[in-house]
Amino acid sequence: MSSKSSLTYRQTWWLVFLIMSGPLFGLVYLALTGGLGANPIQFMNRYLGDWGLRALLVALSMTPLKKILGWYWPVRLRRMVGIWAFVYVTLHLTNYIAIDQFFDWQAIGVDIVKRTYITVGMGAFVILFTLAITSTKRSIKRLGGKAWNRIHKYVYGAAILACIHYYMMVKADTLPPIIHAVILSILLALRLWAKLQIKKPVKTHQTG
Repeated sequence: MSSKSSLTYRQTWWLVFLIMSGPLFGLVYLALTGGLGANPIQFMNRYLGDWGLRALLVALSMTPLKKILGWYWPVRLRRMVGIWAFVYVTLHLTNYIAIDQFFDWQAIGVDIVKRTYITVGMGAFVILFTLAITSTKRSIKRLGGKAWNRIHKYVYGAAILACIHYYMMVKADTLPPIIHAVILSILLALRLWAKLQIKKPVKTHQTG
């Protein structure tokens, strides 16, 4: 890679990094200016959860961009965007545990058991946590490329659970979770299409 292309990649990396961190700075600004609404805890919980799911969908869209448009740079940024998705989801969970429930582990345990949407959300977090701790180069080397790729395909399961969690959590406005679910369905369809194309037998012409 030439120094010019390397510089371009670094600039792109920082640009995407700043874009992904933007919602976090936006939340801090809203907190400092009193823009969190009448129920700040609920606002922060929804806000962080929304951006966690959006970041996850962005990360999942990077491979289709390479396959459809021939863009290779998004794939190189996929891990960083995935980590940002984990950060927002972790803050979403931390807000619930620390601010909403004040570390009341008994109440949290009851919520996980009795409230299905929390159970589903916890399932998504466990998957994302597993993927986050195995996203390092050392983990790839230790697990091996095939095993690592197999484990990280569970990110689609985490995204499905996150969409279900989002839909079950909202009480009135179900349009946003439906939009996220539709986007995920498109990404899953593109992945399936690409997989079928790879397995599609190549026809050969026989000459008599």
